[in-house]
Amino acid sequence: MIDRIADAGFAPAAAAVESGAIPCAALGVVDAAGRRAVRLTGHAALFPAPDPLTRDHWFDLASVSKVVATTTMILTLARAGRIDLDAPLASAIPDLRQYDIDGAPERRLTFRDCLSHRTHLPAVHPVYTYGDDPARLRAFVLQRAWPAGPAVYSDINFILLGIAIERITGQGLDAWPLGPGLSYSPAGPAVATEACTWRGRMLCGEVHDENAFALGGAAGHAGLFGTVDGVLDFAAGLLNDPDAHRDIRTRQAGHRTLGWELRHPGWSGGQACSSDTIGHTGFTGTGLWIDWTRGRAWTLLTNRVHPTRHRDSGIFALRPAVGDAVAGG
Repeated sequence: MIDRIADAGFAPAAAAVESGAIPCAALGVVDAAGRRAVRLTGHAALFPAPDPLTRDHWFDLASVSKVVATTTMILTLARAGRIDLDAPLASAIPDLRQYDIDGAPERRLTFRDCLSHRTHLPAVHPVYTYGDDPARLRAFVLQRAWPAGPAVYSDINFILLGIAIERITGQGLDAWPLGPGLSYSPAGPAVATEACTWRGRMLCGEVHDENAFALGGAAGHAGLFGTVDGVLDFAAGLLNDPDAHRDIRTRQAGHRTLGWELRHPGWSGGQACSSDTIGHTGFTGTGLWIDWTRGRAWTLLTNRVHPTRHRDSGIFALRPAVGDAVAGG
């Protein structure tokens, strides 16, 4: 059955590769019993030389890092009693807005606020344009008076969470044990992303996100790489983790849980999945979705930004088409 589901789900991805909309695609499906199926096609790189995609290639997971790594780390620390999710970030980062301790709104933000994207912080900011030293850029993020705005999905939320993890553990995010097939430094052939105008080279095996690169490669919002099997192993662990049922399936604000999104109209996972489905996507063309009712998870990994993000890859239609085929099977 799982092979039939994978075949149906992979059909629109294979068509997208065949049409040239995206260079490659890997689809992995796993169920609560541990059965899995993987399908892949296309090229991990077209430039500077063609490189056929294999199951061993590592994808830049982009913002899928937020849920696979950062959210997992925060919730693990919370379960161990080292973080109170409703405590302010300043409890772990006492120098956050240290020149306005009484008035700065950032000092009142909690871990839960940042995990569920219910802060005043902007969606993104070109932190990388302020210098080349990761420590200095962290200081910039911590001391900046961020302009007030409506609650939006924000990279800054997770950059702050990453800094909090570093402070609490005394180590970089890349020291956290994530399991085989997941790492901030790919341990095998990597899928190419973009010809970066800032760095002046085609990116392959180094993080695509400019801010994550400037912050040292491993940041709270991006930087993680994974193989299709590494992502599936993570998803299978969640399907069989009773703690995850409480932590990441509970609605916090709007359609957001702690770190993840719940199914909602027009979302990336399609509408055939159950209402008890969570997911997250990454800018490079990645995504992971978990349907608890069906006991099924799937990941779609592509390099839709290769060789440039400035083109229509069709990814926003492809993701729900794949999700509808997988969840409806």
